[in-house]
Amino acid sequence: MDGVDNRAEIRDFLATRRARITPEQAGLPSSTRRRVPGLRREEVAVLAGVSTDWYVRLERGHIAEVSESVLEAVSRALRLDEAEHAHLLDLARAARPTRTPRRRVKPMVRPSVQWMLDAMTGAAAFVRNGRMDIMAANPLARALYSPLFLEPGEPVNIARFQFLDPAARVFHPTWEQAADTTVAIMRTEAGRDPHNRELADLVGELSMRSDEFRVRWAGHNVRLHHTGPKQFHHPIVGNLNLVFEAVELPTDEMSGLSLTVYTAEPGTEPAEKLALLASWAATNDHLNPAIPRHTGVD
Repeated sequence: MDGVDNRAEIRDFLATRRARITPEQAGLPSSTRRRVPGLRREEVAVLAGVSTDWYVRLERGHIAEVSESVLEAVSRALRLDEAEHAHLLDLARAARPTRTPRRRVKPMVRPSVQWMLDAMTGAAAFVRNGRMDIMAANPLARALYSPLFLEPGEPVNIARFQFLDPAARVFHPTWEQAADTTVAIMRTEAGRDPHNRELADLVGELSMRSDEFRVRWAGHNVRLHHTGPKQFHHPIVGNLNLVFEAVELPTDEMSGLSLTVYTAEPGTEPAEKLALLASWAATNDHLNPAIPRHTGVD
């Protein structure tokens, strides 16, 4: 079976990475007569130790037969970070022919995962997939993300809220950063799972309805989203500065599910606000019916 025809994706990704590096950054002689920003193809070829013709062919999307060691050299030449390097390997993997098509399994959340979420009473915890659907959550996470659940519909989608709902710019005080992160996560997922029709449909919808999304998607930025601070402006507790930890959720199939947990340092104002939000959630849990408390199968 042939691999995915992702030549346009490979071309645009490599071209945008090449455009951001100056000759000075790469230790090459600079020139005032440059028609395009960043490095030329022949300069990347020199840095990677390959011929110019070979690199031009690679940037045109012919990546299926390229060895991982050569991709490592290209990654170093383009100064790719960990997420970008993994994305390049994903693009190469998707382009390679396979003897048997991989059976696509729709991600499901096991009941035991929901039990684990509900046991986290002092933290907001939820499971999302690569297209930013919230698949399962504990009461505190439903309370934290309550603005997303004002409109009926399932599943709740973080990207659709951020780009199509004006309330998102209030809920996310650092909206630009939050929007960048969301699109980068989705772009990473598109490289990892190019057959994801639901993700492609969402990208098409948001590209038509949001200029902000369309410009970011064209940037081809990717990101590994593991830990960091996150700011919210919540309608119940006001400004709320939390920290998150996110890990890939082990499953029987390659599903792209991620567990995210928001916490605050004990004894701080954010911790007090999180506790207040937990109390509110305990008495208003019925206001957030969009996510079932139990999903999936054993």
